Amino acid sequence: MTHGLYLYGILADNQTQCDEIRSLPKDLQGLDQQPIQAKSFENFTLLYSEAKQSKYLASRRNLLGHERVLETAMESGYRNLLPLRFGLTVESWNQVEEELFVPYQEKMRSLLTKLEGTREVSVKIFWEPEAELQQMMVENEELRAERDRHQGQAMGMDTVIKLGQAIEQAMVQRRDTIINAFQDALSPLAIEQIENDALNESMIYNAAFLIAWDQEAVFSQQVEAVDAMFPDRLKIRYNNFTAPYNFAQFN
Repeated sequence: MTHGLYLYGILADNQTQCDEIRSLPKDLQGLDQQPIQAKSFENFTLLYSEAKQSKYLASRRNLLGHERVLETAMESGYRNLLPLRFGLTVESWNQVEEELFVPYQEKMRSLLTKLEGTREVSVKIFWEPEAELQQMMVENEELRAERDRHQGQAMGMDTVIKLGQAIEQAMVQRRDTIINAFQDALSPLAIEQIENDALNESMIYNAAFLIAWDQEAVFSQQVEAVDAMFPDRLKIRYNNFTAPYNFAQFN
């Protein structure tokens, strides 16, 4: 049973041949193992498949299936792409025209112009909070002496608060030193950048960068060079290729 159309992303029409995506693998499948198709529409081309569900759960399998379609299209040469949010289904092409192309056509054209010749990469930085705290106490003689002076004694609330604030401030400075080193090295290579919220206590930096397509090798070398400045302290999750979600927002 078909529940309409599931939409993945939008390509500039000058990258395609009408309703054909000739460079995509013929066996590329989207959600529910449905073949990926193309629809030329108002100087754009939509990637879609038949929707077999009225609503798609944001499971890992479904999310990866959605991303795989977009990344395969980009790897196949369709680099100028607007990704659509996960789970977007429509009942008909009339709905696409009324809710997408009529209100957002100029904005989509502007975004595609901005994104031409670029790619999105992301950098997530993790540390071990306990290990960093211990190392900070080893390196910070003044703070270590203050802590040791009160060991084995009953501390008043004011002393506990003051010592806790001093330790927290020292950890923030330690974190900011790392973040600033990455920003100083990576920001000059980026056309735009967006800093997102940290996802857990161990993550200290979470950023996306829009860079020129052919600058990725230089960018990744800079990531490695800064990581080497903090030996055995960080774990870096670097994604060198993803659909440009952070830089293609038009609500």
